[in-house]
Amino acid sequence: MTLAIDFGTSNTVVARWNAATQQPETLALAGLSLSQGGSPPLIPSLAYVESMGGAGADRTVRVGQQVRDRGLDLKNDPRFFRAFKRGIGSSVQGFLPELDGQATTFEQIGEWFLVQVLDAVKQVPLPVESLVLTVPVDSFEIYRQWLGGVVQRANVDQVRMLDEPTAAALGYGMADCDRLLVIDFGGGTLDLSLVQLDRVQKQSAVGFVLQWGKQSFAEESGQKIQTAKVLAKAGLNLGGSDLDNWVAEWLAETYNCQVTPLLVRLAERLKIALSLQNQAKESYFDEDNFESYEFELDRNQFESILKERGFFEQLDGAMNQVAQQARRQGMETRDFDGIALVGGTSQIPAFQSWVKQYFDADKIRSDRPFEAIAQGALQLDRGVEIKDFLYHSYGIRYWNHRIQRHDWHPIIQAGQPYPMADPVKLVFGASMENQPAIEVVLGELGSEGSTTEVYFDGDRLITRNLSTAQSNVKTLNDSEGGRVIKLDPLGNPGMDRVQLFFRVDEERCLRMRVEDMLTLDTIIDDQVVTQLS
Repeated sequence: MTLAIDFGTSNTVVARWNAATQQPETLALAGLSLSQGGSPPLIPSLAYVESMGGAGADRTVRVGQQVRDRGLDLKNDPRFFRAFKRGIGSSVQGFLPELDGQATTFEQIGEWFLVQVLDAVKQVPLPVESLVLTVPVDSFEIYRQWLGGVVQRANVDQVRMLDEPTAAALGYGMADCDRLLVIDFGGGTLDLSLVQLDRVQKQSAVGFVLQWGKQSFAEESGQKIQTAKVLAKAGLNLGGSDLDNWVAEWLAETYNCQVTPLLVRLAERLKIALSLQNQAKESYFDEDNFESYEFELDRNQFESILKERGFFEQLDGAMNQVAQQARRQGMETRDFDGIALVGGTSQIPAFQSWVKQYFDADKIRSDRPFEAIAQGALQLDRGVEIKDFLYHSYGIRYWNHRIQRHDWHPIIQAGQPYPMADPVKLVFGASMENQPAIEVVLGELGSEGSTTEVYFDGDRLITRNLSTAQSNVKTLNDSEGGRVIKLDPLGNPGMDRVQLFFRVDEERCLRMRVEDMLTLDTIIDDQVVTQLS
């Protein structure tokens, strides 16, 4: 059985390929999922730590719908966690609470959540042979490494990762669209991806995005291979949880009350209701001051809140990034054949109206906002080959004498297709007499000019964009042994000493080769530094 997991900030979806019906289906996991009316079964991405365990006691963590069924998400309780996906791999300003005398991290909370999801999947009476995980297009490599580490315990033969927008393009099955723009607006991120879908007659083995264990190919399937090639993409650390916080703050100011977890939950319900009707109401009882409130919010007020927060300007910025990348390939936005909207936040009428400013309404599909990503990811086992490029730039650290501090020189630019046909070459010399080694520090470069800060406001996890003149950098080779090139004999100034070659292979691994130009020895031979996003 092939399984796909779309781990989202607000909701998580698990889908499998039904061999009997030859169709994807979304799984309802006992105790974790909620399905109402005609809605697909969703797992709320929530966690509540009842006990940290220790001293012979087991840790007890409630996740998913269990949390809501017990009302554990309605109180100002440090044991309750929501939107924890946003903090994984981020430099968090603030703190997470100690529980039962033990420290907690976003990575721990996320792992406890996913492990229970995987344990629930094991109750399905079919063996899981292949697992596909979807990741945000703007995720740093530390998030991908964390996610891969968590699912290794799933004990399946093959594990792969795929960008969420590309999975959504496959999930909507818009085969008549050559160029499809996927706008994935979930609880934590906004991702835009322009994907080209091609069908070819030739049968060949499919490529892998990330995998370990046994290899599995579709060369004997006799089916036509569909190729999904990513042409352009952009991402923002902006999602539905931000909008919930904005509405909660507006309610607190308008009705003179305090922002609490219950108020944020009510703000979310108001937001969702306004996707179906022009006005929404919610009742609220403040246990601290014994006051009752009747909240009202209409679509015009909601849109005003969004405008005040610069919501639409941020959306325009992301769209402009995609449009600029498309123009470099000879395309305008009018050349996009279809627009697929996914994620719960994409159902907001004000957002859909914004999309219609750019595209004709008959090109836009929004009928599968929750299931398209997970079900589309299953297509990796149906004979789909993914051709992608690197979203981030990667650089090497050096001492910038002009500004008298370390800076970063790009070696691989964002947009680079992989595998690379030719490596990038750099030459280094010694900077002092009898120099014993040269330090090579490699980093993943974020967007220059702005960065995202994740911090706490009371018990709420908040993100905000900060202007900066520096690139946001995640170091790739942190260990001392992984970045020091020893020189034997010792180096001296005035001559080129080592040459470095960098390339990205077909599995998205950054590889480095180092040659000593004096001794003609190969010091490092095509060594993997890390896998790239």
